[in-house]
Amino acid sequence: MRGQAWLIAGAMLALTGCGKAEAPAPPEAAAPEKSVLADGPAAEISGVAAADLPPGVRDAVLARVPGMKVAEAERKERGGKLFYDVEGTRPDGSEIELDLIEEAGAWRVVEMQRDIAWADAPAPVRAAAGAPDDAFTPARVIESTQEDGTIVYELFAPGKADEPAAEVNWKDGKAVLRTTRNEY
Repeated sequence: MRGQAWLIAGAMLALTGCGKAEAPAPPEAAAPEKSVLADGPAAEISGVAAADLPPGVRDAVLARVPGMKVAEAERKERGGKLFYDVEGTRPDGSEIELDLIEEAGAWRVVEMQRDIAWADAPAPVRAAAGAPDDAFTPARVIESTQEDGTIVYELFAPGKADEPAAEVNWKDGKAVLRTTRNEY
């Protein structure tokens, strides 16, 4: 009888361990295993003098940043779409870059960018970028404000200045490591 009691007690203890499991953490809470993005599609890039910007591009730039002095611009074609990167200074002298995309014959500013120090990025952004196994300390950081208010931190790996190696979205106090690139 004692053996049966121990057997029953053991079975009951085993069953209590089979209770309801905790729900998995939401995807944004789990750190991706990798931070480095696959290379984006190659773009055909050509420099454009400020005086040679198409009127629609110039108008869109000045509508977004009145009084901006254009220092340089690049025309990019990638995947059948046309883009412009326009760099210059605001009237207060601060540097800024606007990225524009052509849609249905009109130019639209899709992001406003500025370089910042990595230490100036929000702590949750730095933590999200540092979590994966292949994390790196960025040699350059671009803070890119999107139309919807999201800020994308573009992180350039040392020795790789052509495109960001990793990107982190920052919106509503949440930092999420991106797994895909923007088209622009």
